[in-house]
Amino acid sequence: MSDRKYFGTDGIRGRVGEFPITPEFMLRLGWAAGQAFKKDGQRNSVLIGKDTRLSGYMFESALEAGLSAAGVDVKLLGPMPTPAIAYLTRTFRASAGIVISASHNPHHDNGIKFFSSAGTKLDDALEAEIERWLDRPLEVCEPSELGKASRVDDAPGRYVEFCKSTVPNEFTMDGLHIVLDCAHGATYHVAPKVFRELGAKVSVIGADPDGLNINLDVGSTHLDALKATVLEKKADLGIAFDGDGDRVLMVDRDGSEVDGDELLYIIASQRHAEGRLNGGVVGTLMTNLGVELALKGAGIDFERAKVGDRYVMERLVANNWVLGGEGSGHMVIRDCTTTGDGIVSALQVMLAIHKSGKPLAELRQGMAKLPQKMINVRVAERFDPLSRDDIVTALRQAEAELGEAGRVLLRASGTEPLIRVMVEGQVEADIVRVVEELAGVVEQSSR
Repeated sequence: MSDRKYFGTDGIRGRVGEFPITPEFMLRLGWAAGQAFKKDGQRNSVLIGKDTRLSGYMFESALEAGLSAAGVDVKLLGPMPTPAIAYLTRTFRASAGIVISASHNPHHDNGIKFFSSAGTKLDDALEAEIERWLDRPLEVCEPSELGKASRVDDAPGRYVEFCKSTVPNEFTMDGLHIVLDCAHGATYHVAPKVFRELGAKVSVIGADPDGLNINLDVGSTHLDALKATVLEKKADLGIAFDGDGDRVLMVDRDGSEVDGDELLYIIASQRHAEGRLNGGVVGTLMTNLGVELALKGAGIDFERAKVGDRYVMERLVANNWVLGGEGSGHMVIRDCTTTGDGIVSALQVMLAIHKSGKPLAELRQGMAKLPQKMINVRVAERFDPLSRDDIVTALRQAEAELGEAGRVLLRASGTEPLIRVMVEGQVEADIVRVVEELAGVVEQSSR
């Protein structure tokens, strides 16, 4: 388990009003981040973007005040996808970017993600530096050195053009009817423009945020509305983003879900066929075994990283590869952008459809997913399941029963008080029984 005090696998996240997701903490966090990112001898600036949660207004103001107290200028982007903040942090040559979002969580949660000046997630050392400043008394800089705040009015247009630049100029979606589900989240005002400007006929759902409906029965975690709309409108496919726009899942014309593992396979196999994959593919411990078997069968190297896009990125950089991702639809495409980007990833799938001349339903058929079942066991507080003898004993029994024909994974969520129990194998009835038995042991041990 991480020894960091506040940071999880993807920033700081929790329920609004409960520590650390409070205005007071955000004020201190803004000041601490300003101190950690500041470079002497230059005017420092930090970008702040947010998703569509009502609490974003409150935390935006608190962070702005803290940064100003540290002597750092603030550029406010308003509601923008998480990857847009990563991109704009680079283009504005800012010291850092801050995103106020709890991603796919309900509106009553919120959180903070940071990007470095290079538009990448922070490494452990910089997160530890911020935490060290958080433990110090807040001292306001000289009044003449306080940071200024300004709004960036053209941020959406800049990001739309960036997304379009990640596909060739000759690429078009003319003749395609696409349904977009924006999860009432941060992509609501930019994703439709990207796809329409690239020639698609676009129908949109989940694009009326009211501050409380983010991810509510829509988006990449709730695909029923998208499936129904694709069938109703007889569209060619549907695309669903999560609340902050760094994940994407799809639905084919028959209403069948195409998850992140399948999308990763589609992008990889098309690039490999064109000779532009540039190395292998990184998945995670949760990636379906079918992906690994299909890619290796095509002569493509595959490696597993710990769960979390930061760990996928670490392995990509270490191997000098460009493509990796997770079943949740969080993909990293390093020759397009510096972090997971739902719109950019969707465009790469659309490019594969365009170049192959095959529909989405056909492209996914090259990979046979193995039955996989996961149960999230809610616990009072997070713990390492492998630290409990009773759980380890049950885990070893499950592994012995499945043999080489399956996999078992136990891990604590980095963002929620959950223990994730995943079992994968050849026979669905067997994995359902094994995962339920193992989840029961975890639940009993956590009491």
